[in-house]
Amino acid sequence: MLPPLNALRAFEVAARCGSFTRAGEELGVSSAAISLQVRQLEDHLGKRLFLRQGNRLSLTAAGLALQPRLGAAFAEIAAVTGELRDGPPRRRFVLSVLPSLAECWLPEALAGAPLADLAIRVEDDPVDFTQGPHLRLTYGGQAYPAHAIHTLFQDEIVAVSADGAADRPIHIDWGAAYPNEPDWATWAAAAGLPAPDRGQGLVVPSIVMALSLARAGLGAALAPRRLVAADLAAGRLRLCPGPALPMRQAYVAIHPVAMTGRRPLAALLAHFAQLSVPEAAAPSNQRTMA
Repeated sequence: MLPPLNALRAFEVAARCGSFTRAGEELGVSSAAISLQVRQLEDHLGKRLFLRQGNRLSLTAAGLALQPRLGAAFAEIAAVTGELRDGPPRRRFVLSVLPSLAECWLPEALAGAPLADLAIRVEDDPVDFTQGPHLRLTYGGQAYPAHAIHTLFQDEIVAVSADGAADRPIHIDWGAAYPNEPDWATWAAAAGLPAPDRGQGLVVPSIVMALSLARAGLGAALAPRRLVAADLAAGRLRLCPGPALPMRQAYVAIHPVAMTGRRPLAALLAHFAQLSVPEAAAPSNQRTMA
């Protein structure tokens, strides 16, 4: 038969505090009540737990054996009840972002965002919304026909390099997941220049890598204007003389239709809408964030 829980608690606190008075203050009862509970525990166990010498208390051998194990037991009880009371950690809002947007646009775009507890994933298309993402930021919505699509911004391609010269073009292989954007041949034709030899110069798989090489002075890159705005402002890159070419699709925010109107999602979309200044009409299957 277990001893009364109140008696065990009274002993543990008194042993830890070394005083019935201080134990009573901690538990919100009188010192006499603590003394009574301890005597009841001693009677139950048939052991003396304290040596009482006036106002001084010292643990007996039995008390010394009981106190640390009882203290650990109460600490474990406090931990498990605290976990149950507080519940599981609040689920974070998951934001999935195209690598080029994550690298070149997102840090400034998130300034002042209403959600501080974001889980950000940087990944290429397509993403599986059943695996957690609540909102996807990417280029074009062709991979998500059954989802809600909002235009973030429409952009244009510009040529940039560390010195403003476009004589060493860095070519980008956009890959199968994305439509081909204006390349150096298109840019050169619009500028009235001979098309560069695709067999010469660097070929890279992403805008992020092309811009890294351009910053290092290894050539010129074609990139969306918004994604190089910070580099241009900081002087890390310079615009090459020549045309700005419209991009074929918009950068978009995508989410499952079932999430439409939910507060965290709506708040983040409203934040991005404040940053959105579309330069051209959005494609017909998309809604402009305005």
